[in-house]
Amino acid sequence: MAAGRVTLNRALGMNQTNPLFDLNTPLPFDRIQAGDVEPGVRELLGRARAALEALGATSEPLSYRSVLERLDTMTEPLDCAFGIVKHLEAVSTTPELRAAHNAVEPEVSEFHSKIRLNGELWNTIKQYSGTNDAATLEGARRRFLTKTIDDFRRHGADLDPEGKGRLAEIDVELAKLTTKFAENVLDSTNEYELYIESEAGVAGLPPSALAAARQSAAQKQREGWRFTLQAPSITPVLMYLNDGGVREQMWRALSTRATAAPHDNGPLLARILELRREKSAVLGYKHFADYSTADRMAGTGERALEFLERLKARTEARFYVENEELTAFRRRLEGPAAPPLQPWDVAWYAEKLRAELYDFDQEALRPYFPLERVIAGMFEIVRRLYGVEVEEERGVPAWDAEVKYYVIREEGGGPVLGSFYADWFPRENKRGGAWMDAFVTGRVKDGHATPHVGAICGNLTPPLEGTPALLTHREVETIFHEFGHLLHHCLSKVEVRSLAGTNVAWDFVELPSQIMENWCWEREALDLFARHWQTGAPLPQDLFEKMRRARTFRAANAQMRQLGLGIVDLVLHMQYEPQRDGDVASFARGVMQAFAPAPLPLDYAMIAGFTHLFANPVGYAAGYYSYKWAEVLDADAFTRFRREGVFSREAGRAFRDNILARGDSDDPAALYRGFMGRDPDPEALIDRLGLLEPAAVDNGAE
Repeated sequence: MAAGRVTLNRALGMNQTNPLFDLNTPLPFDRIQAGDVEPGVRELLGRARAALEALGATSEPLSYRSVLERLDTMTEPLDCAFGIVKHLEAVSTTPELRAAHNAVEPEVSEFHSKIRLNGELWNTIKQYSGTNDAATLEGARRRFLTKTIDDFRRHGADLDPEGKGRLAEIDVELAKLTTKFAENVLDSTNEYELYIESEAGVAGLPPSALAAARQSAAQKQREGWRFTLQAPSITPVLMYLNDGGVREQMWRALSTRATAAPHDNGPLLARILELRREKSAVLGYKHFADYSTADRMAGTGERALEFLERLKARTEARFYVENEELTAFRRRLEGPAAPPLQPWDVAWYAEKLRAELYDFDQEALRPYFPLERVIAGMFEIVRRLYGVEVEEERGVPAWDAEVKYYVIREEGGGPVLGSFYADWFPRENKRGGAWMDAFVTGRVKDGHATPHVGAICGNLTPPLEGTPALLTHREVETIFHEFGHLLHHCLSKVEVRSLAGTNVAWDFVELPSQIMENWCWEREALDLFARHWQTGAPLPQDLFEKMRRARTFRAANAQMRQLGLGIVDLVLHMQYEPQRDGDVASFARGVMQAFAPAPLPLDYAMIAGFTHLFANPVGYAAGYYSYKWAEVLDADAFTRFRREGVFSREAGRAFRDNILARGDSDDPAALYRGFMGRDPDPEALIDRLGLLEPAAVDNGAE
């Protein structure tokens, strides 16, 4: 029997004829077929509808257990099963699975939308809120009641029948459109491939990129080198390939993904924004950004936008200087008549300038970051900080042979806290990016904690024939980032499922992930895993010092890019009017130009591939600012580790107890003060980026 086995299905009386009814861990990924999806999800939907009706019409005495606890758990089997289906569609899709997923997703979306619109349930909750039992609630239970009432109202519980009906229709249509958006991005990404057959055509690329491209071509039974729009392929092209024409071709392909039939997201963008505007109006909000931020730390769209604008004001002077320096560098190399930089030139010249200024090539780090050693070192870091052990459990089936399965325990062979799957490499049937998924959210009940189950996914540099996966430093940061999310999920100790793990304010959820990236820059931490894959030699001190010195190289450009993405997100959801502003992609390009180091072509349409904003009915929509908001928190929070020691068990325990274990059981600002003993100091981020000036930036996260 696998460690950390969960038996929720038995308690629910579920039969095992369909693998989607099996909530045991390890989860039955090897047994789930496309044909299981529609009957399985619809059966679970029927059970959830029955539970909803029973709760709304309950004749039991109103109590926390008879109302709120039932509300918290009634959709758990459905949520787990459909979460697994969505995950499989993202990491191992087939035409049959996609069709099955798309057939049931609108039904699931409609059901969840109607929970908060159920008049009988809303009356039951309001009646319970006026009881003596409700008045005595404390801690997470009190917060759950308060947030439930706020959540129902925010989602239309007080609307008239016509308003409720329209809101449900909007949610169903948004679910369909955003699913199609994600499919278009995946399909258009997979359609692009570029073959180069001459050695002169690949001049400038480092050996790692050449070997990967050669292997990719061989897998397609082709000679030469194959390049795609997957990050491990296109990134070295833009940074190192000498042929500017090829760089331009690939940059344009990436920036115009999903803009042509049959995968054109242009009409979907317009309709998604229109539906979000209508939804916020039906619910009484000024715009979608106010609706989206109402239960987040920012509170309003205006406050989120002001936060980003203040950071922009602190950054743009250095941003202009950095770009002038890069232009001057090109002219020094090629003469005063050198043409202006184009977007596909920036990374190439920046790498040349970085090498000159710091005698540092990022590729020099790859041999010191073999994936398995990086992961082992990361596990040792969290053992020292948080007192937990992570062990691989072999032989556990998953959706792909390269996926690994791990169990997290309390140190010293203690109880199992959770388990997770790790899927790190790109495939054509897998969407791009990196993310964490939560399948089972455990909770504490009657002193007993049930384990959590999740997954972390990425699209990192894969292993080559004869060599392991050798990563860039940024890829190492990606692993640490996603594992931070996973720890937030698996170390949660909250009795309310809806408030456990990563179910926190969207602008707080990135704190546990982003703070993990800091250990990728500390000598003591790097010594645990940054060792040459062949010799085992540690990262040389001179290379470490070069890496540290180059950390803030073009930091203003990196910050401005993130600020631009956050601002274009907010203005699309606050200010954009199609009759006045025209095409969504053109409008977004106009906004993004102020944050770009070179002129953007007229056909620039990055927004059509921006899955963070448009591949989910809500997701990061009007919430992309959260990355910067949380970066302020993480930069400040890490100062405690710098002060007390990067492996300080006391600081680590405090972070675990106040942040990782608490979920949304208290106000996030209070949780942060519990760890730091004060409100965040926004100057920590400005200092880390090398942009510190006398003026102050306030993210308002009191």
